[in-house]
Amino acid sequence: MPIFQSDSNSMRSLFFITAWLMFALFAFAQTPGKLPALISDKRADIDYPAIDRRIKTMMDYPGMVGLSVAIIEDGEMKFAKGYGETLKGSGNAVTADTVFRWASLSKSVAASLIYNFSEVGLLSLEDDVQSLAPSLKLPPSDRPAKIGDVLSHRLGITRNAHDRRIEAGWAGAKVRRALAELSRECPPGTCHAYQNAAYDALSEVIETITEVPYKAVVNERIFEPLGLTTASITREGLVRSKNWARPHHDNGTPYEDVLPTYYRIPAAAGINSSVKDLARWMSAHFSGHEFLSDDLRRATQSPYVNTPREEQFIKSYFYGLENAQYGLGWRVYEHGGRKIIGHRGGVAGYRSLVFFDPERKAGIAVMWNTSHTRPVGLQMEFLDQLYGLPRRDWLQLGNRDKG
Repeated sequence: MPIFQSDSNSMRSLFFITAWLMFALFAFAQTPGKLPALISDKRADIDYPAIDRRIKTMMDYPGMVGLSVAIIEDGEMKFAKGYGETLKGSGNAVTADTVFRWASLSKSVAASLIYNFSEVGLLSLEDDVQSLAPSLKLPPSDRPAKIGDVLSHRLGITRNAHDRRIEAGWAGAKVRRALAELSRECPPGTCHAYQNAAYDALSEVIETITEVPYKAVVNERIFEPLGLTTASITREGLVRSKNWARPHHDNGTPYEDVLPTYYRIPAAAGINSSVKDLARWMSAHFSGHEFLSDDLRRATQSPYVNTPREEQFIKSYFYGLENAQYGLGWRVYEHGGRKIIGHRGGVAGYRSLVFFDPERKAGIAVMWNTSHTRPVGLQMEFLDQLYGLPRRDWLQLGNRDKG
């Protein structure tokens, strides 16, 4: 999903669904200032009371309902807290254990699984993806699409291809078969165009190889070993959680129900968990785990393709970030000479983000239960504090913040 993608089944067109990006551009616009060309290695102290105060101020804005945030510093979870309500007007408080939806952050799980399978010789990233995911039908090309092309969104078809069909209730496999009717924009492996339905071909690849349902593989190889006790990969997993956040529109009104649409493509957008478990997944990409080898982390966090749309966005509105590229399930940036890894996600009524510096073993994870875009600014406020940079009002709180 380009920044966030709604899986609303309303009559809105795909253009309208993604057009909120333009709103985000204005919402987070900043006046460029002078930043160091290279950020110092000196460690800055993160002011957690200030972060807490600014989030509380933000939650008073119309359209905000519930939010949870976790911050990892020096490899340790130093801050985890919930704000607001799981359902507007319910009085049920969001905590750091409240379950939200990861949305497109789910792609990093699929990418890690696929790369791990390549490490143990079950597949190669150079394999023809259609041979292992028969439902994926692509426009003709002289060059077969490879598994690595799916991981980095280099299939050469229009971005977010047939997302509206997912939102209309089509099964993932049916949508992937319909991709063959598209016109090709470039040969596979040569340009970036973000995908959802096509990305879920990776769940089919994993099921073909293991002969086990995708959700079972994720549970066995990721959730259980990492101790992600609140994590699940189905709609049922969300609504059966002890404490889960209900979805809301960007004006704060609740959805009638949790839409099942993007759960039908689990590798692209199917995971749920608390923010603490999302932060644990993030921190596993700092120093590794038995499953997340050093090679895996280097490969998934390496740039494979330029992302011109994201580059235009950050140059205009998140100045200081630059060189936006895509790895394997992660976005890759530079900030003052440092590598920054991240991703954002959004489905109807939920938003999420992860942003981290793997070398410093520091990052932020945020999830909230409206379609509002304001909390995206937290990723930049976190970086300013992490690197001891002048603090800027990325949340656009203006005079409301009295700290």
